[in-house]
Amino acid sequence: MHIFGIADTTFARYDMAKSIRNELESLSPDIKFIRYTVPGIKDLPVACIKLFSMNADIVIACGMPGPKPVDKSSAMVASTGLMEAQVKTGKHIIEVFVHEDEAKDGRELSWLCDRRAREHAINAYYLIYNPGKLTEMAGQGLRQGFEDAGPALDSGNAMGTGKH
Repeated sequence: MHIFGIADTTFARYDMAKSIRNELESLSPDIKFIRYTVPGIKDLPVACIKLFSMNADIVIACGMPGPKPVDKSSAMVASTGLMEAQVKTGKHIIEVFVHEDEAKDGRELSWLCDRRAREHAINAYYLIYNPGKLTEMAGQGLRQGFEDAGPALDSGNAMGTGKH
């Protein structure tokens, strides 16, 4: 049985951990979850390291930076910290950040949070259970959340329609 860690924040306006857990449970009943919630995104790197110390095989880190310039800076600092935590532990941390200004309203923001969280949960699942699947999907311009970009060249067209 594999252990999936979920690190999230009280600052977020949507419970992405719930979407992640729901998606992963639909893929396998043999997954154990541990969750660690912190106040804000800059606290996520330590939360992830704590989850690894609790035997998580992989961690999905969820955050929701606000729309102000200081929020963008905080997101960059948090992202850098998550990368450092991955290098330090030698384990994957899947970053699921949804910036508040990516959506036009609360309804779209909720939809985006759910979809991005679920699609990243699938990526985490593949990293643990079937890494070859990600190799098969390489170069397809897949995006988590909004529509996929598709490959740069698809059957001679300048832009394709990737399928996630």
